[in-house]
Amino acid sequence: MTVLVLRALGLGDFFTGLPALAMLRQALPAERILLAVPEALRQFALLSGSVDATVHGHELTPLIDPPQMPELAIDLHGNGPGSRALLEATRPARLIGYGHRGLAWDAGEHEVERWCRLIREGLRAPALPTPSVAGRLPTPPDATVPVGRTVIHCGAKSASRRWPAARFVRVAAALRKLGHEVVITGGPDEQHLVRHIAQQAHVATVGPTTLGELVALIAHARLLISGDTGAAHVATNYATPSVILFGPVSPAVWGPPADPRHQVLWHGDGTGNPHGEELDPALSRITEDEVLAAAVRAHTAATVTHGA
Repeated sequence: MTVLVLRALGLGDFFTGLPALAMLRQALPAERILLAVPEALRQFALLSGSVDATVHGHELTPLIDPPQMPELAIDLHGNGPGSRALLEATRPARLIGYGHRGLAWDAGEHEVERWCRLIREGLRAPALPTPSVAGRLPTPPDATVPVGRTVIHCGAKSASRRWPAARFVRVAAALRKLGHEVVITGGPDEQHLVRHIAQQAHVATVGPTTLGELVALIAHARLLISGDTGAAHVATNYATPSVILFGPVSPAVWGPPADPRHQVLWHGDGTGNPHGEELDPALSRITEDEVLAAAVRAHTAATVTHGA
């Protein structure tokens, strides 16, 4: 049987979807599972062990060379007709998705559990447990990166989720004085911001990196500090101590699991715009002192856990 799964989104969405893919593999161990993802995420999909092959997809653009008439298609992408239409175009014998055949979307549900519930209810397998979000993906084997650094990922897809650069500068400088080997990272279009923060704080940069290099850097890091971005979900997978700064979106929906190694800072009510062009007021209320105190808590918890 061929199973076509759609999750043609970004890095953070990919990592939050890994438990659902692991659940799917557990439920259908002998079936051929194809995942529609952007080409940049192909290596990670294959590393997961839950996917046999990939199909190129990006957001809601038509899939490139998908299988035709798969026995099963699963929409792990969204909650609307746009994503379902991409799968329906392949003429599947059966389709599982929210808003389809009685499967109801819950806006307040955590992103990881949302997609695991879809698999559980769609396959009528209520006993399937939700897999851990940690350890779903091994470290990319071809990435050579510094080990033990404190990574400050300053970027974010939208301005509403990007903490001010001046505050990152002060946090980076303070951690450097405490003995951390700090490096600043960001996306390909954020290298000017990366260089500015690094120069002002007198710390190093790593970038621009490939996705494999960024993932490996975080996997081997002493600590990650970032906004609500894909980098945060990478830290969760590798149990890298982290401090995550939330603004417009509630960590109850997108945050890491309850674990003292992952410190969440949030002063919002969940009503902000995650795609906004201005700094979210809730994110603005997070102070440098809060971040530094959370960094100590995360590092201490990781030391205790490792020692145990």
